[in-house]
Amino acid sequence: RFYEKVQALHQDPKASVDNPLLAFSLIKRLHSDWPNVIYSDEATENTQALHAGFKEVEQELPGAEDLDGAARALMRLQDVYALSVKGMANGVFQRAGANCPPLYSPRRRFLLSADDCFHVGKVAYDTGDYYHSITWLEEAVSLFRLSYGSWNPEDRSSLEDALDHLAFSYFMAGNISHALSLSREFLHYDPSNQRVARNVVKYEKLLEMGTAVSAGPLRRPNGTHLQSRDAYEELCQRPGGQVGLAGGCHGCPSHRCPLSHTLLGPLTPQPAPEHLPHLSCSYETNGTPYLLLQPAKKEMIRIQPYVALYHDFISDAEAETIKGLAGPWLQRSVVASGEKQQKAEYRISKSAWLKDTADPVVRALERRIAAVTGLDLRPPYAEYLQVVNYGLGGHYEPHFDHATSRKSPLYRMKSGNRIATVMIYLSAVEAGGSTAFIHANFSVPVVKNAALFWWNLRRNGDGDGDTLHAGCPVLAGDKWVANKWIHEHGQEFRRPCSVDPQD
Repeated sequence: RFYEKVQALHQDPKASVDNPLLAFSLIKRLHSDWPNVIYSDEATENTQALHAGFKEVEQELPGAEDLDGAARALMRLQDVYALSVKGMANGVFQRAGANCPPLYSPRRRFLLSADDCFHVGKVAYDTGDYYHSITWLEEAVSLFRLSYGSWNPEDRSSLEDALDHLAFSYFMAGNISHALSLSREFLHYDPSNQRVARNVVKYEKLLEMGTAVSAGPLRRPNGTHLQSRDAYEELCQRPGGQVGLAGGCHGCPSHRCPLSHTLLGPLTPQPAPEHLPHLSCSYETNGTPYLLLQPAKKEMIRIQPYVALYHDFISDAEAETIKGLAGPWLQRSVVASGEKQQKAEYRISKSAWLKDTADPVVRALERRIAAVTGLDLRPPYAEYLQVVNYGLGGHYEPHFDHATSRKSPLYRMKSGNRIATVMIYLSAVEAGGSTAFIHANFSVPVVKNAALFWWNLRRNGDGDGDTLHAGCPVLAGDKWVANKWIHEHGQEFRRPCSVDPQD
């Protein structure tokens, strides 16, 4: 049975990484389902061989942290893209309560089992997040009811487990009457459970005394205290490749620039394209001989903040080389926290740093960035190339690239603040993964092999508040980017101050 399940997961090799439900299930199969089979009563005849084979590869398998992280990733996708849990369990990525087309339609629909849904709900339950535990455990209970009596040895949970956790979740959420009915249903299947029997008595007394708190709508936890969450999620939900409120190519005629990908958000009215005369597409040489024979294909996305997209900035072969160089060195990404750096839930990705001496491709890419931006990238005026991989639900909540405090680790380079960012898309994704500029109210979908450029600082050296941006969670696919952060020292004559001190 287990072999058939694993074989079914690998029917479409290309889809195994793209579909987050499939990725979660693969991790769960390898971390918990397989050991359950190995140590089950049915395996006793082949115990020694099974255990030996499992021990050989145990260190290579996903751990508990991987599985819990995958469960949190599904909850993140549920939240940011407003997905229906019932839909996700049925392999459909549909917004809850909406008649819109699915945000992502996998080539092969993959369903989550009752045990899968229970595990996601349990991860939320264990952290006191009853908002998520209720939705996922409800689905687990519903699926367990349908298959009651046909228990699988690879499952860790059962209908009784799901009812028990769901009842307590409702109790903690203030819905005593529903907690009572679920506990009574539990006792129907397991009448001898004294703990649940005591809970039933407790819930009945609370309801009789009228001291039970009336159940209000459950609020979603905001663990990172993100103030701009609504705007961030609204921008992430914009379907890729569609133009926003401006209704056109933002001053970029289709016959000149067919790939205008800017998505405008709903928060503020946007000027019509004819009122944005500076937005255009052009071939740029930037006054350097390096670009004479092959000019850069520049699309102006926004004037304030200044954001430009350079199409076909890197070749497929170069992108694969950079991914291959970075792969063995990937580590969980960290963020600045005061004077230190640490892991954080609001940035889920893996990253590695590449020096320009790592490979001729990296060196050529650095020269190209210098030519296009006109900035000095020699050490210590720029950081090494950072290669980032955003896998299952990978994201980076709204943040600034430039330091907002003099105590930031960025100043250890002794070359000032980050004046500019170049972000190169090394891969395509099937859905999600846009770069959303929160205060400026627009987002840019992933455009494979293109480079996104923006100024982090104004000409007077102050940080530009309009560059608050986020990496939306990857809904389907495997997102790779390469970041080049350029510092202000060394650029004094390349981007001089303006005569207006406010500029």
